[in-house]
Amino acid sequence: MLGLIGGSGFENFKEFEVVEELDVNTPFGEASSGFKKVKIDGVECLFLSRHGKSHELLPSEINFRANVYNFKKHGAKAVVSFSAVGSLAKEFKPGDMVVPTQYIDRTKGLRKHTFLGNGCVGHVSLAQPICPNLVETVMTFSAGKDWDSHFKKTYVCIEGPYFSTQAESKWFRAIGGDIIGMTHFPEFALMREASLPYLPCCFVTDYDCWDDSIEHVTLQEVIKVMKGNNGKAFSLARDLVAMGEQLWQKCEADKHGLKTGFMSPKETAPEWMSLFL
Repeated sequence: MLGLIGGSGFENFKEFEVVEELDVNTPFGEASSGFKKVKIDGVECLFLSRHGKSHELLPSEINFRANVYNFKKHGAKAVVSFSAVGSLAKEFKPGDMVVPTQYIDRTKGLRKHTFLGNGCVGHVSLAQPICPNLVETVMTFSAGKDWDSHFKKTYVCIEGPYFSTQAESKWFRAIGGDIIGMTHFPEFALMREASLPYLPCCFVTDYDCWDDSIEHVTLQEVIKVMKGNNGKAFSLARDLVAMGEQLWQKCEADKHGLKTGFMSPKETAPEWMSLFL
């Protein structure tokens, strides 16, 4: 079953047929509200509104561990994320889709970012954190859409809730950032630990503040562009869900997660970790 995450502007898709509201309790506390099983064109999938069903969670307040655990618990085999981002380059326009395959983490250490600890030790590689097979698939589907798409870019993740200062924005460009957001770390890293193939589909809402010749980001402008991006994301979700198991069959997430990266004796692991091992 495919899992879908809806970020800002993607908290809900009106075309969903809701099958079942799912429990949000996990060993790590509660997952974001609004976790449910839905149908798209008769095919079941899992959906989670990252910030909660009423958008009540700041990026730093999201319980990323609980969210990822719940996807694993309820049978997700791969997860596609839809997110709103700012652009760090003129070629990535509002309304475009950008699929990052690399990340620069600039959060402040406030977020619980691993399933390990408390007697459990392991190490997983984040060298190539995004499933290349999923990227190739979405490249194929996006070719026929009425928006521009860009692939294999770098996402800078900041703490928020503030947008960047101009000095920060210029620095993010200088170190190789292409887009900027507040929510993908530690989401992508926890997906890797959980051996869940992960595909981030980011839709640009604005240009970050690096260029004075471009109007600086405001929440009002972001919300306006978000409304148009919602329909684009659903169109892509429909294509991906329709593939069923073929979407993730060639993914090799088990080779990179805690199944191969857990170092402590498995018999010492807590019961909940059996999902990952």
